[in-house]
Amino acid sequence: MLEASFLNLSDRHWQDGAVSVWPAWEVQEGGGATAWFNARLSFPDGARVEVLAVVAGGRLSLEDVRAQPPLSLDDLAELADWIEGPLFEVCGTVLPDPVEDGVPGARYAAARRARPAWPRGTEGRRLVAEEYLIAQREGYDPVLAVMCATGHSRRKSLRLIAGARDAGLLAPRRARR
Repeated sequence: MLEASFLNLSDRHWQDGAVSVWPAWEVQEGGGATAWFNARLSFPDGARVEVLAVVAGGRLSLEDVRAQPPLSLDDLAELADWIEGPLFEVCGTVLPDPVEDGVPGARYAAARRARPAWPRGTEGRRLVAEEYLIAQREGYDPVLAVMCATGHSRRKSLRLIAGARDAGLLAPRRARR
């Protein structure tokens, strides 16, 4: 039996979950078609997420999401990282390339497949500070930059940034009086 109140996708490893996608139905209209697909993300402990996605006009969107145990809002944001590859593959839709499309901040918005290895200790704090400062200089969200670089959730990334601040690698958040 699952004991957690939320699924906590950010605390799980991508290799532990199995994603399956299959067509649900398709409606032909005029010169185009609208197709629905079911996707399921399941874990060995019994946790699962079921999604109903629709493809219309070359765009993919989610219509319904059901999870056991429930998803937090942070988990809902993480869900896309878990299912987008298999979903786009089965739907026959091409993954958008934000860098080619000229999207500002695309360096930090690119999808990730797995959590990259991130060094611990002083080296990890130094790299977090480096990512943070680069994003800040370029005018992008520094927390998002750290999230994308480390593969961690927003909460964990904020902890890493706080560690870099405590180590003196980043300026304090507020001037102390």
